[in-house]
Amino acid sequence: MTAAAPAVAPLPLADDRRSVTDRDLPSRTDVLGNALSGTIGGPVGRHALIGRQRFLTPLRVMFLIALVFLALGASTKAACLQTVGTGSAEQKVANWSGQRAYFQLCYSDTVPLYGAELLSEGKFPYKSSWVETDSAGEPRLQYDGQPAIRYMEYPVLTGLYQYVSMALAKTYTAMTKAVPALPVPAEVVMFFNIAAFGLALAWLVTVWATAGLSGRRPWDAVLVAASPILIFQIFTNFDALATAFAMGGLLAWARRRPGWAGVLIGLGTAAKLYPALLLVPLLLLALRSGRLRPALLTAGSALATWVAVNLPIALLFPRGWSEFFRLNARRGDDMDSLYNVYKSFTGWSGFDPQLGFWEPPTVLNAVVAAAFVLACAGIGYLALTAPQRPRVAQLAFLVVAAFLLTNKVWSPQFSLWLVPLAVLALPHRRILLAWMTIDALVWVPRMLYLYGEQNKGLPEQWFTATVLLRDIAVLGLCVLVVRQIYRPGQDLVRWGGRVDDPAGGVFDRAPDDPPSWLPGWLRPRPVPARPGPPTDEDYEALAMAAERVGAGNPAGR
Repeated sequence: MTAAAPAVAPLPLADDRRSVTDRDLPSRTDVLGNALSGTIGGPVGRHALIGRQRFLTPLRVMFLIALVFLALGASTKAACLQTVGTGSAEQKVANWSGQRAYFQLCYSDTVPLYGAELLSEGKFPYKSSWVETDSAGEPRLQYDGQPAIRYMEYPVLTGLYQYVSMALAKTYTAMTKAVPALPVPAEVVMFFNIAAFGLALAWLVTVWATAGLSGRRPWDAVLVAASPILIFQIFTNFDALATAFAMGGLLAWARRRPGWAGVLIGLGTAAKLYPALLLVPLLLLALRSGRLRPALLTAGSALATWVAVNLPIALLFPRGWSEFFRLNARRGDDMDSLYNVYKSFTGWSGFDPQLGFWEPPTVLNAVVAAAFVLACAGIGYLALTAPQRPRVAQLAFLVVAAFLLTNKVWSPQFSLWLVPLAVLALPHRRILLAWMTIDALVWVPRMLYLYGEQNKGLPEQWFTATVLLRDIAVLGLCVLVVRQIYRPGQDLVRWGGRVDDPAGGVFDRAPDDPPSWLPGWLRPRPVPARPGPPTDEDYEALAMAAERVGAGNPAGR
């Protein structure tokens, strides 16, 4: 028998054979990742050098995937961006005839807001106002008999973003007049294109920040890049701006830059209020770990940044600046809220029946506030008493999900807030993909319901049933997150106890040190010790005890 020939590598070995040994490899550890890897040659090799790729790094691959899904998002809006009419760009319009936005599923707030909020006239938000009219074009009076006057309804940073996009669109309009060879789309279409470009960049920032927060699991962020929710919602409104700031703030916190974390969270709050909710988990975990100073610095920086952005507008145009808060106070239960779902199936008239035009629903507002406070109280109890300190992303997801579930408004694009937080809190790709698909598909019955039954659209309960299914899916995610908080051994991020919290910042590996004034029922519960196999010392102790018993009872009785 001849000896086997020694194995020879087909190419010379690399000079530097260092490899990242702790990185998660989803093509080997995840069922979905393993199945998808078959399209590119199968799972990564067992002897591959991980982390040595110079060009196609995980982050760059995820950027490419995100660009594909952002392009899909733009394609779903394309039917509403067809220019019709003649003349200059200001005279042309986007083709929304025959309720096209609903039956072709291409609705975006960007297009109607351009005219409704006087951006088309070049007016500055918060300074300019208009009178609300009825279907016949007549001015309306609100419940107290005063004229129904409206202003820009968005927080300051989002309003200024729209203003800058409008200025750039009008600049392009002027260029088309000076250079006849340039294409002349409707000015509102160019406004959408410019705004969408910035929103796409903001989502790429969200992908980058999520990858940076995922520690040894960078591929978790692939579902932020490839979320089905992007297809319908990324360009429906301006929420990607706040999401980029929020996740950037969490990344700064993870890198132990609490001041910068506060600045970014403050900017996000100036674009949309939800990033302020991220301060809740930071303060809770700071209380548990005794690391209050950095958390208070973050909260103070966030408040100072928010004030710095808002104060000039509030001083110059106080009536316009306060419109966002006034509008939210007088809104009823939105069509996507659980309150409307209950009304749809039961015929209930709501907490505040027979309200006048723009009359604030005081009972509903109180119920919403109480429900959210109770949910936060439960999350706070969980954060302070769980045997092992929860991760920042877990609590952040629970707080934002509780806000959406208890709130009277859940606009479809609000689901973008949950995407990066869910990916970091519960990195089980099949579960997340199932929820994201359900959430994305809510858009279809929503649009067909708005199209109207008289136009062969869908009845209301087809839409509210899908909303209920989405809310159940989000509740299911919350249950799984809570379960993993109490059973950290099942948390994939913790990697069997070898990792604590990649997004924790100063909390990572920090021992519990709650203040002395915290009552005992709000302190961490000790982990009960599980009996292990007997050791040699245990056997020796048992033998000595048996000898003592025998010496005291020689008859063996």
